[in-house]
Amino acid sequence: MPSCHVIAIANQKGGTGKSTTAANLGIALAMRKKRVLLVDADPQGDLTTSLGWRDADELDVTLASHIEAVIRDEPYPPDKGILHHAEGVDLMPANIELSATEMALVTAMSREYALKSWLTDAKGAYDYVLIDCMPSLGMLTVNALTAADSVIIPVQAQYLPAKGMTQLVKTISRVKRQINPNLKVDGVLLTLVDARTRLAKQTEAQIRGSYGSVLKVFDTKIPLAVKAAETSAYGKSIFAHDLAGKVSKAYAALAKEVVELGERKRDTFQPSLGR
Repeated sequence: MPSCHVIAIANQKGGTGKSTTAANLGIALAMRKKRVLLVDADPQGDLTTSLGWRDADELDVTLASHIEAVIRDEPYPPDKGILHHAEGVDLMPANIELSATEMALVTAMSREYALKSWLTDAKGAYDYVLIDCMPSLGMLTVNALTAADSVIIPVQAQYLPAKGMTQLVKTISRVKRQINPNLKVDGVLLTLVDARTRLAKQTEAQIRGSYGSVLKVFDTKIPLAVKAAETSAYGKSIFAHDLAGKVSKAYAALAKEVVELGERKRDTFQPSLGR
């Protein structure tokens, strides 16, 4: 059986569609018969809220509970608190308690490995884990990059993001060099693309020109659409809200790219069977 693939969805810039991408990519993978766990690693809890859990602060068990158990070196059931969404994905939720947990991590032993320590026990039941990172390069994001096999970088195609991209790529490189040598960047995902505007085309050209030689830029682009913005109000994915729409088709295409990318990597890195 193939091992679980852990993907961090990261960009320290807010408003790039990280939570939307985590939810809709996860559900698109579930529609392809993959077992998917979504992990909300942002104290704002946007992923948790967008999937229908409005009172996240009232939840008894969240990601903070598991990380704090790791910090205290106390046994804790790894699947405790996992929520089940009607569209076939599981969710480890987050709420404001995660802010205090991030502060506690600063002085913890092996502080970069707390999230990975929990996930090592929790991920066995899944084909994919998608971690929705907070919009910063702080300790929680470093934990996510340490736990991940790869990173998807959503970039809003409505502004020139070169400076922020450079900073994120440096952080990923540092984590790879110092903590997680197997970390890969799956690619840059253009989001909120308004194909009618010149700026969107200029942004895409800049990203492909600046980073295309060192980073994959996904063929799939996520278009700007009112219906996509509405989904979080309903606690559903874009597939449940507008199955035939252009955003649904884009996330289905992205899931296909992600699965094929994983298959190519497995084919490339076959273990030696000896002579």
